[in-house]
Amino acid sequence: MRIEMTPIGVFHTAEQQIPRHWSVSQVKGEIEIDAIYQEGLNGIAPGQRIVVLFYFHKSSPFDSRLLIQTSAARHRAMGVFSICSPHRPNPIGLSVLEVLDVHENRIFVNHADMIDGTPILDIKPHIEAGNPGADTEEQ
Repeated sequence: MRIEMTPIGVFHTAEQQIPRHWSVSQVKGEIEIDAIYQEGLNGIAPGQRIVVLFYFHKSSPFDSRLLIQTSAARHRAMGVFSICSPHRPNPIGLSVLEVLDVHENRIFVNHADMIDGTPILDIKPHIEAGNPGADTEEQ
């Protein structure tokens, strides 16, 4: 099976030092969504958290030697699926970001762990247990 995706936008930041994980980041930036998807931002508001799926576009091609990597956080060899390395069989990243503002086709965010120019694949709401207003409708 072949799966193809087209980015819906791109991440921008002036920061050069990007933390390895959103949970320890104070990096601010903006997600610029392609104009054809702008209406899809309706309902995203300052103060909420969003889940952003992105493509590690600067990662080298994966090979089986990368199935075991030394975790930067734990300083020991671990399986790729148990760490947050950008070197993965499918170079897809996930971040939970705080929305600071939304203006037209741009979402201004905090806690980013993406470099400038990172392709954005999708955005979803961050749903927390017990949130009565959460949209948990399944397909």
